[in-house]
This record gives sequence, C-alpha cells and structure tokens, in this order.
Amino acid sequence: MTAAADTPGGVDLVGVTKRFVTPTGGVMTAIRDINLSVAPGEFCAIVGPTGCGKSTTLTLAAGLERPTAGTVTVSGKPVDGITKGASFVFQADALMPWKPVIDNVALGPMFRGMPHAESRARAMEWLQTVGLTGFENHYPHQLSGGMRKRVSLAAALINAPSILLMDEPFSALDVQTRAIMSNELLNLWERQRPSVMFVTHDLEEAIGLADKVVVITAGPGTVKAVFDIDLPRPRGAVQDIRFEKRFLELYQQIWGALREEVEQAYARAADATRNQGNTA
Repeated sequence: MTAAADTPGGVDLVGVTKRFVTPTGGVMTAIRDINLSVAPGEFCAIVGPTGCGKSTTLTLAAGLERPTAGTVTVSGKPVDGITKGASFVFQADALMPWKPVIDNVALGPMFRGMPHAESRARAMEWLQTVGLTGFENHYPHQLSGGMRKRVSLAAALINAPSILLMDEPFSALDVQTRAIMSNELLNLWERQRPSVMFVTHDLEEAIGLADKVVVITAGPGTVKAVFDIDLPRPRGAVQDIRFEKRFLELYQQIWGALREEVEQAYARAADATRNQGNTA
C-alpha cells in the first residue's frame, strides 16, 4: 500500500483567530488565539461543545479559509492556498451520486494526472482494502451508510495524504456501525500514518482513536487542555479498550475539562432562546 505523501505531515496553528461576517452584518469570532500542534504521523482528536469552532480549525488547516490573525503552517510551510497533501472526510457524504463507487474512489489520482486505467486499478485495490469488492459498480444511493463511509475513506486514502482532516465522519452512523468504522479507520491509518485532525463529539471515540485529545472551550473557541493518550498501539477493538482501567481514568480526566464547557454552551443557548422568546 502506498506510503503517506512525500512531505511529512504536521500542522501548527499559532495565535490563530478567525472571525466571520454574520448575515446581519455583524462580526462573529469562531476561534480566538488558538495554539495547536499536530506532529507528523500523530492522530489528534479535537473535542468541544457545539459551536466552539472545532470544524473551523480543519478548514484553516485545509486552506479553505484564511485566519483573521495568527499563522497556520503545514509541513513547516505557511498555508497560502489549498493545502497540498491533505484529504478531507466530511460529516456528510461528499460522493458524486451520478458516478459509480469505483469512479468516486479513482477521482483523486485522475485529477493528479494518473491514466484512467491505472486510476481505476488503484481504486479497485482500495475497495478491496475497505471490504467493498463486488460493489465497485454500485452507485452511492445503493449502499448503506457504513459502506458509503468506507468509500469516502478509500477516496481520501488513495491519495496517500500526509494530512487527513476528518469532521465528525461517523456521527450519522448507528452505534454498531460506528464502532466497526472506528476500527477500520485505525487499521487504515496504521498503513500510511498520516497526521490526523479528527473532530468528534464522542469522547470515547476520541480516546479510543487518538494519540492526544485537545479540548476546545465554548465559543469563541480556544485550547483549554491537551491530554496525551498513553494507551498502547496497536489498540485493538475500540469497543473493547473502553473497559480498561487506563481508558476510564483518561475519560474522567478529559470529561472533567470538557463538562464545564458543555454546560456553559448549553446555558448560553438556553439564554438565547429565552431572549428570543421575550422579544417575539
């Protein structure tokens, strides 16, 4: 299987703030003064309450947005366009519904100039890797949610990315399929070892997958705490290690930092709802 892209991955956000103009013409600060580092080959999970700017960190690393202040570097180089060597796996399927599975997976190599036949041959290898041999000519709507997510992973990893950006990729799946996909992701990551930034609301998922977990405060988000996950690799089944003593200790420590932010975000949302009711 292809190794991760030529240049070692690694992401650094230093003093990064991102503001957006709201539909009413105001200014909203999504993240403020974030300092976050992901080493080459490191799996970093990012957790925090809804609306804290977790996804914004991914779009900045991908080069889809520019910071209002601060610097974003990937592989030691400032991000000044779409980040080379990065693959993005979104929460919703980003597959082309009019193309069969094999053509969805082959798109990346074809866009980079690989001949059509070679691209499809590599796509078949990846479909075999993710357990979808025999489904190459199916269309996305003919697959289950878990199968579509496997296609998305194959489409991302066929490019041998040095940076893998994942925005709640398994949140729409049922519990059993989510556990299976977490294990699949770890197995695939072990093959290439790209740097991973993985946004999730599921703390068990974060601990089970990651080398470190970053807790983001209630918006505007900034880094509250960073926890090293010292569970040995290879991890084995994520659904099994969550019963280990060290896993439970880490869960309690991280939840202690995260709970206050979740409660604060909930209180803000409740206040906003009451205020809207009073002005109606």
